[in-house]
Amino acid sequence: MPSDGLQLICSIALIVLGIAMFLTVYRILRGPSLPDRVVALDLLAYFATGAICIYSIQFGRSSLLIVAVVMALILFLGTAAFAYYIEKRANP
Repeated sequence: MPSDGLQLICSIALIVLGIAMFLTVYRILRGPSLPDRVVALDLLAYFATGAICIYSIQFGRSSLLIVAVVMALILFLGTAAFAYYIEKRANP
């Protein structure tokens, strides 16, 4: 189990990530264009990956890091697919 100082740092990091996620959801809902919304959605998913990593450190469970790595790889493929869709939509 991590020390009390590390627990405090992890808790603060999760609070900051939560605020960032809230602001990102606002951008998804109010984004002026589709590319802005796609980037915000991608950012939200990477924030979630970061939160999983912080939980892994906070609770000492290295198995969660494997989940975070797999999630990051899938997110990369999703980003490429969104970019392809946006390009096809712009140039039919």
